[in-house]
Amino acid sequence: MRTTRVDPAFEDLLRFVRENRGFDYAAYKRPSLMRRFGRRLESLGIDSYEDYRHYLEAEPREYAELFNTILINVTSFFRDPAAWEALKSRIFPRIVESKSDKEPIRVWSAGCASGEEAYSAAILLAEAVGEEDYRRRVKLYATDIDEEALTEARHGAYQPKKVQSVPEELLEKYFQETDGRFVVRNDLRRGVIFGRNDLLTDPPISRVDLLISRNTLMYFGAPAQMRILSNFAFALNSKGYLFLGKAEAFQNSSDLFEALDLKNRVFVPTGVESRPRQRAEPDAEDPALLATDSPIRNAGFDLSPVAQLMVDLDGVLVLANQQARSLLGIGQSDVGRRLRDLEVSYKPLEVRSRIEQALDERRSISVRDVVWTVDGGERHYDVQISPLTGAGGETIGVTIAWLDVSRYQSLRAELEQTKRDLETAYEELQSAVEELETTNEELQSTNEELETTNEELQSTNEELETMNEELQSTNEELETMNDELRERTDEALQANTFFTSILASIEQSVIVIDPELRVTAWSDAAADLWGLRSDEVEGQFFLNLDIGLPLDELRKPIRSAIAGEPVEDVALEAHNRRGQQIRCTVSFSHLADVQGEGKGVILVMTAESRPAE
Repeated sequence: MRTTRVDPAFEDLLRFVRENRGFDYAAYKRPSLMRRFGRRLESLGIDSYEDYRHYLEAEPREYAELFNTILINVTSFFRDPAAWEALKSRIFPRIVESKSDKEPIRVWSAGCASGEEAYSAAILLAEAVGEEDYRRRVKLYATDIDEEALTEARHGAYQPKKVQSVPEELLEKYFQETDGRFVVRNDLRRGVIFGRNDLLTDPPISRVDLLISRNTLMYFGAPAQMRILSNFAFALNSKGYLFLGKAEAFQNSSDLFEALDLKNRVFVPTGVESRPRQRAEPDAEDPALLATDSPIRNAGFDLSPVAQLMVDLDGVLVLANQQARSLLGIGQSDVGRRLRDLEVSYKPLEVRSRIEQALDERRSISVRDVVWTVDGGERHYDVQISPLTGAGGETIGVTIAWLDVSRYQSLRAELEQTKRDLETAYEELQSAVEELETTNEELQSTNEELETTNEELQSTNEELETMNEELQSTNEELETMNDELRERTDEALQANTFFTSILASIEQSVIVIDPELRVTAWSDAAADLWGLRSDEVEGQFFLNLDIGLPLDELRKPIRSAIAGEPVEDVALEAHNRRGQQIRCTVSFSHLADVQGEGKGVILVMTAESRPAE
């Protein structure tokens, strides 16, 4: 069998993720897993697995993005309609007919993702048994390891595109449209119990009539698939059904399941349900009598090569043969004591709960390959707990047998090695078959990813179109604002030109001062009178200007005018720019804006020549 080339750097990265976050991906198929990791590296622009490990150390939030990338939650309502139709027409009627009106119907949807297939099963069950019986009898367990997907599934709210595959009459009956989304009806949703379950490490849900696991197994390697299928076989009732996805195929698992409807991927367990034996022979008497009824029978039981215990309905140890006493460390004084008080009740296997199960279900309970260290060596045992019935058919106790299968395990290991040697001749053919199967599964996964990506791209395109319209609207608004600004600029230029022409036309010197006593306007007449141009004085502190006018005497009246107080004209002796002596009369006018807020003061200066003395 061809093996995938091991990349030490990638294996180190998987080990790092397991040790730091407890997520073990060792059982996943390497080609698919490496592609998922590669997708994250490509999106981050990282070139090597070692660099990505350093990135995980620096950015712990990246773990969430990585896990969401690895867990491909691609599902839909009634995916593969023909298979669901077969389930509706053939399987659900059989399940209902095999149950009494009071017996519960138990369904397990493993790897449920966002819940579409779990709700699909719930809808068909409600149709099969009626809504009242659905609420009373149906228990539908839906599990996944993705907490975000489970949260979405619990809400049961889906976009219109997600429910397109739901028949119109079922959509109207079992969904309610709220805020543009379709929500699964409350009474239907309450029958579905969502929870986290890791198929590789967590125990399976038991006594299941239908187990739905669609396109979940295909992400795991062959050993992990066998372990999961073994748990599935344990979880199903003897008359239960396993419903797989169309991309999944069994690998060397014919001993666990056989096809009922291969086309639609429906399988049944191969095991036959164990039923209580009708004891009519002399050796089916009450186990309490076995010790006294016949010396031959007593000796035969005691010398049996299989370690056996017999316990009555009160939980009292009635008999223990020689093998059991030697193996389990039971003395003659322990016979007659309650089993729960003895170490054998929990070591090497907890048997009390299994005794109760065997009595409740009236069938044999088998636990295979129990490993126990005996005399410093490891031994393997199959433990079988079987109800005992009396002559009248009533249950009178249980027998517990420990069958040593260590030699069988050794022979099985040798047989497996022999099989591997024999399979070498067919290695290339088997490799090609597996490669084709893996490629098919990967193509199915890739197709589902592309469908999801297409939906994301369509959504992104819609967002870009919306943004383009918003930008176009914003651009139009900016053009309007630009036109308004241009008009206001023209108006301001006109006003400034008009104001400048006014200042130039006034014969008196006009000076405008702001509240901080800085010059903001200086007319041409002022420039001619005092010998300073407007560009030399604008922004300068007025009282610091070097002109032939005693400016300190104007400080107080200017302050009063700025405050809005009436100020009388002030006449001062001064010298103009030519050094001629003049008499300058200064008028003060308060400057305010349209709201009446003070903006400064306007000084109007009138100069009169004085004859030289």
